[in-house]
Amino acid sequence: MSDEQPTLLSPRVLLPFALVTLIWGSTWIVIKGQLGVVPPSWSVTYRFAVAAIAMFVFAAMRREQIWIGARAMVFAAVLGAAQFALNFNFVYRAEQHITSGLVAVLFALLIVPNTLLGRAFLKTPLEGRFLAGAGIAIVGVGLMILHEYRAAAVGAGEVLLGTALTLAGVMSASTANVMQGTVFARAQSMVVMIAWAMLFGALADGSYAWITTGPPVIESTPVYLGGVLYLGIIASAVTFPLYFNVIRAVGPGQAAWSSVLIPIIAMGFSTVFENYHWAALSIAGGIVALIGLVIAVAKRPERPSVSGNTVSMPVQQEDRLP
Repeated sequence: MSDEQPTLLSPRVLLPFALVTLIWGSTWIVIKGQLGVVPPSWSVTYRFAVAAIAMFVFAAMRREQIWIGARAMVFAAVLGAAQFALNFNFVYRAEQHITSGLVAVLFALLIVPNTLLGRAFLKTPLEGRFLAGAGIAIVGVGLMILHEYRAAAVGAGEVLLGTALTLAGVMSASTANVMQGTVFARAQSMVVMIAWAMLFGALADGSYAWITTGPPVIESTPVYLGGVLYLGIIASAVTFPLYFNVIRAVGPGQAAWSSVLIPIIAMGFSTVFENYHWAALSIAGGIVALIGLVIAVAKRPERPSVSGNTVSMPVQQEDRLP
């Protein structure tokens, strides 16, 4: 057996990757319904309180050990602060200044810090093909950003502030992504670690919300409450374990390709539900980004090794998520 690592195209990686990307592509419209009456920080708090409860219930159903050691608790707290507090507070606030489409497209730049930090801290190998594909995809993302910027009916100051908040969210998410690729994280139960991280994240969100906006505020409409449940259970408790497993399998750089595809999917949902009209720049950007993805993840054909008169073909190891 060879020790060949799974890739993004390995069936057991591709399926959860596709599911996560599709679900997260739908969240941008749902998040818009969370803004308005309820302060963004309280909406984030409710989302991850629901997600944490769901994760602990799931862990109990699996009969996993819920309590973790002190070091793992600290790790979960930092992970929760980065992924479930800072990241989402930045994103929800960014959507108060710029369109959800622009936020989604800007978040596609996650592939840059994920790749660089993965190389720096996890020693993730970088192939020229991957870098070339990522570079092409970034050009495509740039075209989509340009279109969304032109379409945004807000002033330059609002665009700059919204962009800065989004990029802060990108860096927070990237930090959490790289943490999930560490040897220590791999040694922990995925479900239990995420449950604690979500709980710590929700506590941080709630503390910040109370300090900055006052006591809890809730909007008791079906749209808002349904959005909280969808974002907390489907878009968090279901997707984050799948996504972090993808990171553990193929590294944060390849996993970040979901952020490149999500804005394209988000625009598709917007076309159906919000009458979004595709412009030449957004179409061109989406096509270029997809071309970059194909170049980056397409597997190079294996060459047979020749020894004397014997030709041996590499034995493929079954790909599995850790």
